[in-house]
Amino acid sequence: MREVDTRGFSCPQPVLMFHEAVKDNADEPLDVLVDNQASLENVTRAAQKNGYQVTAHDVDGTVTRLELRR
Repeated sequence: MREVDTRGFSCPQPVLMFHEAVKDNADEPLDVLVDNQASLENVTRAAQKNGYQVTAHDVDGTVTRLELRR
């Protein structure tokens, strides 16, 4: 499983980082760390459009781990 840490980045950068991470191996499980609502919504939407099921887990009240699985 891979992990992409987008904390500290504002959109569209987290979405671009998601697309880069899945470009070569889209079937591998991927976790994305986000730290703002816009990134959470935009990465979730992009992942779902690419066929991923998304499960969000609050990490510490400010960071959310998005588990992306096919």
